[in-house]
Amino acid sequence: MPTDIPQILDIRLYQAFDLDAGGRVLAGDDDTGSSQLIEIGPDGTSTPLTALPGACAGRYVPGERSVIVSHDEGGNERQQLSILRLPLPHGRPATLEDLEPLVRDPRYIHRLADARADQICYVTNRRNGVAFDPVIRRLDDGSERVLVLADAMFDEAAISPDGRWLAMTVVSAVTAASAHVVLVDLTDPAGQERMAEVTPADAAALNSALAWAPDSSALYFSSNLEREFTGIARYELAGATLTWLVTADDADLTGWLSPDGKVILVERNHSGASLLALHDAPTGARLADLPIPAGGSVTDHRPPPRWAPDSATVVMTFTSSELPGDVLLADRANQSARPLTDSARRLGGIRPAVPEMHQVPAPDGSHVPCMVYRSAGADGRTDPLAGSAVVVVHGGPEAQAKPGFSTYVQVLAAAGHAVLVPNVRGSTGFGKRWYTADDGHRRLDSVADLAALHAYLPALGLNQAMAALWGGSYGGYMVLAGLAFQPELWAAGVDIVGIASLVTFLEKTSAYRRAYREREYGTLARDRDFLHSVSPLTRVEDIRAPLFIIHGANDPRVPLSEAEQIHAAMTSRGRECHLLVYGDEGHGLAKRANRADAVPQAVAFLARHLAVQKG
Repeated sequence: MPTDIPQILDIRLYQAFDLDAGGRVLAGDDDTGSSQLIEIGPDGTSTPLTALPGACAGRYVPGERSVIVSHDEGGNERQQLSILRLPLPHGRPATLEDLEPLVRDPRYIHRLADARADQICYVTNRRNGVAFDPVIRRLDDGSERVLVLADAMFDEAAISPDGRWLAMTVVSAVTAASAHVVLVDLTDPAGQERMAEVTPADAAALNSALAWAPDSSALYFSSNLEREFTGIARYELAGATLTWLVTADDADLTGWLSPDGKVILVERNHSGASLLALHDAPTGARLADLPIPAGGSVTDHRPPPRWAPDSATVVMTFTSSELPGDVLLADRANQSARPLTDSARRLGGIRPAVPEMHQVPAPDGSHVPCMVYRSAGADGRTDPLAGSAVVVVHGGPEAQAKPGFSTYVQVLAAAGHAVLVPNVRGSTGFGKRWYTADDGHRRLDSVADLAALHAYLPALGLNQAMAALWGGSYGGYMVLAGLAFQPELWAAGVDIVGIASLVTFLEKTSAYRRAYREREYGTLARDRDFLHSVSPLTRVEDIRAPLFIIHGANDPRVPLSEAEQIHAAMTSRGRECHLLVYGDEGHGLAKRANRADAVPQAVAFLARHLAVQKG
């Protein structure tokens, strides 16, 4: 195995969570093996804040020296909320016992949505395990106000500066990959909270990045309501009027309003790469570009960029093929950004693979956007893997593969493969028509894109007999579907927390997930026969290629039973199938030690099976 693979797996990743009034940055750092909170001071010094058993996230309490910490147990995603008082009470990183419980009930999810000096808003499924209700909790006396508005999944929330309004996004119960915006008057004299629609509940639209004008007169958000691509809009409460401020006809835009209401930080999604600019909030006029390292992205907007309370600076997470994950601090006045961390340091002299951009033709006339990472130094005369290809399919499916640093992609490239990272139909970032092109009974249209990628391999100088699939979550479903529905094309597959049967997945996933995912795949009540027909497990007799499966025992999204049943089905038929299960993981491999164990085994598996296909 190449000597640089362990070094790539040992990279250090940073995330930007928040900025406080003192110029301090709350960030995540996975140097200990899972992402823990650190604080970066104005002088650049870094102080570890937490030492919890698993990954955690945080937000500053505005106006206080304290942090709201979000944490779960073993990757089960049942987030609990605690307070960490600063400076550190014991002069060392806080353990779970050092945290002050804020909202704790391990049976349910409590996801922080907004934080103010006197109160927070979180959403929780503790009423019935399915619906996510917003809760307003006062920080002084711990009193709570539960808003039972509908049996729905409330996601983002923003409390208006005057405390009167709560703006929220509500995941659509009608269409896939949609969320509408609502307002709740928290001072309703009748004492009954009622939702008022800002965007129609039945509209197929994505809405996000809610932010209030300082005087609470208007709500800013990003939306593709009645548009192909996402733009930035302002909703005036007086008159209930919606005005488009910044739009583009060929790219998604996302905006984050500064606290003073004067400037919007706008990201243009350029085939996954981020182009940033500052715009005038009242008019939408472009003020200045904000240069950041070329070819990378502000990662997936979770956590999103955060403005400082004085609106002078904004902090964000940034990644590119050569920067694993760093914290950038941008200065509004100077229109400049500088890194506060150095995630590439542990790469030493390794030069990561950088992507080539391709448009892969599909039989229906469309084109599949695809990044190709070439293995460095492959020699067709001496390298047994020269000419091999691994197609890495992202999860979601409503997500986008971006030109950021992927440990899996870089490890596979270092092992000698050419790595194709497509955005098959169903992916976001390329317009509404593309991300809805796999909905419902069009599920196998996205699988057909895998065949188009395979057909394109000779144009890249690659050997079609030496092609494998790799993917996680929905990408794992795509791996299994490719092997099952296109058995003559693929020599091997690596499935990470993937779906073997859409029927059993929907039956056994967490109740709240079922309600959410049936909008995408179809319902058990109406579409069971279809779901059965497009499930890889149904076609397990056709799978010829060897399979490597990785799964977390605590996965609340795709239950471990999905991995177990495809493993049992293949091994009982004498097919090669390996299963690795990690007892302290959920939906993926969050811990470095587990990645260091699993990934080399998966890479060796691919090397063994692709090398024998050469020639």
